[in-house]
Amino acid sequence: MESNFTGPKDYQKYFHGRDYLQTYFDFDQCDIQGPSWLLFILKQLHQTFSSGDVRGDTLIDIGTGPSIYHLLSACECFREIIATDYLDRNLQELERWLKMEPGAFDWSPVVKYVCELEGDSEQWAKKEEKLRKTVKQFLKCDITKKNPLEPLALPQADCLLTCLCLEAACKDLDVYGKAMKNITTLLKPGGHFLLFLVLQETYYTVGQHRFSCLYLEKEQVEQIVQETGYCVEHLEVAPSLEKDVSTLADYDAMMFLIARKMKGV
Repeated sequence: MESNFTGPKDYQKYFHGRDYLQTYFDFDQCDIQGPSWLLFILKQLHQTFSSGDVRGDTLIDIGTGPSIYHLLSACECFREIIATDYLDRNLQELERWLKMEPGAFDWSPVVKYVCELEGDSEQWAKKEEKLRKTVKQFLKCDITKKNPLEPLALPQADCLLTCLCLEAACKDLDVYGKAMKNITTLLKPGGHFLLFLVLQETYYTVGQHRFSCLYLEKEQVEQIVQETGYCVEHLEVAPSLEKDVSTLADYDAMMFLIARKMKGV
């Protein structure tokens, strides 16, 4: 699988943000009972940010893609969110929604679900407005670089978030570990690192194209996080509910981790 691992050129050629959104987020207005990984991470992020333990001035999201689902709870706890991605067209798709341009993807079913978790689904329009005001920048990002936001040098953030990114961009554990160290340079000592990924996956599908995924076990991820200089504060794993019925991806489980960057790292 490694020799055929889809890399940057494949993403530039075949990955289109709108195809991704229509593959995984095209829900009925009244029902988002979609992939179990989505409901899992929305609930985990709601619990994390509503606790009040993870908050601050700046959150940097690594590998935002064309998506906003994972930022909906975060926007209540940070003054500024910086979205990043490798593909310019993903950032353009995101910008289209942020600026309410014609043809922007309709995220309202997901927004309503998050507002329902918060206690009032009728507040979804205010939630969208809040997120649009909180995402201040959307920047090019390459996690293989020591400074992933090169040539920019930003102040270190209070929180680092990444969802479904590293395992899709890293062909082996060595590259994964180096990418983890690279993005960690963007986080303040003592800051929180929130990581969401899928386990034991080899591929996922966008439109008509399959993209590789690094096969990871829980213990491998936990070890790399700790070796990077984090203290793990919370870790939760849940099984996939689609493994035997979906051909979009072959993951076995999903994992959410909260860690704190140790001082001196």
